[in-house]
Amino acid sequence: MLPDHAVTREFAGGKMLAAKDDGVGLITFNQPEKRNAMSMEMWTGLGDILEEFAEDGSVRVVVLTGAGNKAFVSGADISQFEKNRNSFDAQKEYDRATGIGREKYLAFRKPVIARIRGFCLGGGLAIAMGADLRIASADSQFGIPAARLSIAYAPDAVRRLVDLVGPAHARMILYTAKRIDAAEAERIGLINQMTAEEDLNETVLDIARTIADNAPLSVAASKLTINEMLKDESARDMGAIKLAMEACFDSLDYREGRTAFMEKRSPVWVGR
Repeated sequence: MLPDHAVTREFAGGKMLAAKDDGVGLITFNQPEKRNAMSMEMWTGLGDILEEFAEDGSVRVVVLTGAGNKAFVSGADISQFEKNRNSFDAQKEYDRATGIGREKYLAFRKPVIARIRGFCLGGGLAIAMGADLRIASADSQFGIPAARLSIAYAPDAVRRLVDLVGPAHARMILYTAKRIDAAEAERIGLINQMTAEEDLNETVLDIARTIADNAPLSVAASKLTINEMLKDESARDMGAIKLAMEACFDSLDYREGRTAFMEKRSPVWVGR
């Protein structure tokens, strides 16, 4: 997806890949033989990559994608269920072990785009819903098969599903465990945009680079504010929002934005 000169680094024994170019960080779920099913090790690798990208000022936006054309992430790696998720107590340990990576993902302050092609199911859909934007090819499929495995979908993922599609569509998806296509996912608001397969890379990169060209403090403030406004009013961190707003107005970038506008040139952001 990125140019050939972008250096790819391996994490989680090669099952997670990271690259960056021109403001865009790319994270690839790389287990195509299992349709990129998410293993415990891959959660750790995802957390490690995000930690690096969070500290890297050259990365302004992150794209998540799955290796190959069959799947974004088809769900959790079921081959690990018998050993690691065979009871409630085992599930709690699994949640603890994968929780660090999940927390780093959900707390990540930069914009995240899910580039989706193929299957986006179960835990894979939870990952996609945790992103800020979801762009999918027309041949993608979405669903939550929890009801066919007699497991309960995580409450935070259910909340994100309801936030995106509303309770009526959330009930249909969860109760029936049926898959829906990209056109239906776009219609109900589960994804932001559907594209033809051949246009997916160009569409995602155009959005990513447009975001990367904008003022990073402003984008970060918008992400923070949106996330806080989605919480119950009593749980919102209005102090954090106020600090983010002050950081924007007191920044060198705000001065640069005004100057660039007057000089009719593109601004050069420094992120402070």
